[in-house]
Amino acid sequence: MSWLPAPVNSLLPSSRQDVTDFYLRQINHPYVTADEAGGRRHKDGAVTTDLIAQAQAGDEEAFRQLIDPYRRELLVHCYRFLGSVQDAEDALQETLLAAWQGLGGFEARASVRTWLYRIATNRCLKALRSSSRRPRMSAPTAGFDPPEPTRLGEVVWLEPYPDVLLEGLTDTAAGPEARYEAKQAISLAFVTAVQLLPPRQRAVLILRDVLGFRAGEVADILESTEESVTSALKRARATLRRRLPPRRAQQPPPPPDSAIEQELIDRLTRAFETSDVDGVVALLTDDVSLTMPPLPMEYQGLESAARFQAAVFRPGRFFRLVATRANGQPAFGVYLRDPHTSVFHANGLLVLTLAGGRICAMTRFDNSVLPPFGLPRILPH
Repeated sequence: MSWLPAPVNSLLPSSRQDVTDFYLRQINHPYVTADEAGGRRHKDGAVTTDLIAQAQAGDEEAFRQLIDPYRRELLVHCYRFLGSVQDAEDALQETLLAAWQGLGGFEARASVRTWLYRIATNRCLKALRSSSRRPRMSAPTAGFDPPEPTRLGEVVWLEPYPDVLLEGLTDTAAGPEARYEAKQAISLAFVTAVQLLPPRQRAVLILRDVLGFRAGEVADILESTEESVTSALKRARATLRRRLPPRRAQQPPPPPDSAIEQELIDRLTRAFETSDVDGVVALLTDDVSLTMPPLPMEYQGLESAARFQAAVFRPGRFFRLVATRANGQPAFGVYLRDPHTSVFHANGLLVLTLAGGRICAMTRFDNSVLPPFGLPRILPH
C-alpha cells in the first residue's frame, strides 16, 4: 500500500505474505493497547485535540498515535463481523486508509474510537455485499473417505483467530450496555452464530451487545434511527437464542491453563498420537459437534462423531499434535506422517470447545489458517 504515508503504511501488510509477517510481528512486538493509551494521552482531552489537529495538518506520526491504540480491537471487530481473519485484515486496511483520507472531515462530535468503529463497521458491511468474498465449498482431501455427515454446514468461510492477537483486550473496552463478555464474544460458537445474521442485524448486535454502544450511537454509526436499531436488535437476539445453547444447559469450560484443561489436552494428545479412537471418543460429550470449514460436512452426536474418528484413524495414518490457542480455546496444529518418508506434514488446525472436563465441539480447519499461528508446514526432526 505504497500510496499511504510511510508511518501509516507501516501499520498495514501489503500482501498475503506480509499478512503472515504482520501476525508474527504481533507475537514478538505487542503494541500499546487502548486502555494503556487512555491513561497516558487520551485522559487529557486537550492532548487528544492537539493530536487531531496535528494529524489533520498532515502529521503522520500524530495520526499513528491516534489510531494505533485501537488497531487490535478493530481487527477483532472486523473478525467478529466477517468470520475470516483474512477478510478482517482487508477490512482493517480499508478502515485505516479511509480514516487517513477522511481525517479532514472529522469534527470531534464523537470520540476517535467511535469514529473508527463507524468506518470499520461500514467497511465490513461493504465486504458482506461482495459475493466474491465467500470461498466455494471444498471437497475432502484425496485419499480420505469420510462417512455420511449428519448435515451440511452453512458457515464454510469461518477461520480461527490466534489468541496471541487477543492479548491486552479486556471487557473494559465495552460500554456498560454490553451483554456478552469478551471471552464469549470471540468463541467459535458465537462468531459462527453471528455469521448467520443478516448484515444490518449483525452490525447492530455487535455494536450494542458486544461493544456496548448506546442505541443512539449505533443509529448514528449506521445512519439509521433508534427505532430501527431496536427492532433489528430484537430480531438478532432471537436468532442467537436459537443458535447458541443456553448457558445453564451446558457446563462452563474449565479456566484456561487450569489443571482440568491441561489434563484434557494431555489425554487427547495421547489418544490422537497413538491412533486410539476409543480414547478420543471417551473425551466427547453425548451431543458433540464436529465441523471442518471450508468443508460443509457436520457430524452431530457421539455415534456420528465415533464413525468419523474411525475414518480419521484408519490403519497406516499417524499423527502428531502441536498445542496452541484460538478464539480463547485450546487448539492444535495437526501433523500427518508421510508413509514414504516418515516426515510429519501439516494437516490442519483443530480447535476444541470444552464443557466441564469434556469436549463438546471439535472444529478442524485446513492448512491455509496455519501461518497466523506461527506453525510450520513440516515438523522438524
